Amino acid sequence: MLLKDRLKEYKILLASHSPRRRQLLADCGIEFEVAEGRDAEECYPADMPLEEVAEYLSVLKSDAYVDILGARELLITADTVVIAGGEILGKPKDREDALRMLSLLSDREHKVITGVTLRTQTQRRSFACESKVRFRALEREEMEYYIDTFRPYDKAGAYGIQEWIGYVAIQGIEGSFYNVMGLPVQRLYVELEDFLEILTNRQ
Repeated sequence: MLLKDRLKEYKILLASHSPRRRQLLADCGIEFEVAEGRDAEECYPADMPLEEVAEYLSVLKSDAYVDILGARELLITADTVVIAGGEILGKPKDREDALRMLSLLSDREHKVITGVTLRTQTQRRSFACESKVRFRALEREEMEYYIDTFRPYDKAGAYGIQEWIGYVAIQGIEGSFYNVMGLPVQRLYVELEDFLEILTNRQ
């Protein structure tokens, strides 16, 4: 039986404002609803390894819903971080911050890590997926054009791989392309299958 059919006994909720995550999940053939927004404190311990932050934040987002999930509801939360130059590049605060981030990415390799958490009333499962992305050297004029045209203020690292900058700047990717977009859908598909097995065996 296909995963989309096995999931029909659950109401799938995606807790994300990202239109890219919504599109990617829909393209997998999974029927879902967007969960109502809930506040989650998106901070992490200062001594936490940077590679563990995305998964940690996805769990925090999931925890914000634990008291409202119904018996047959399955929640998906996610968080994506970009790591370059020994720091996490979140969403840029303004134009200058976006320029700073793209300058850090220019002519070097960086990591994109997405953490995902699956949750029901009684079970939780989380994982992280890492991709490596290599940018060619960018001219300041190119960075300014991208920022002013596409306004990537809602994107970690100040860029979207599916936009103009992805076509002209990215030299190579090691790992999942869709992970860089914000949701590692192949890994999510497999993890959902495994999670359903756990849920079935514990009923």
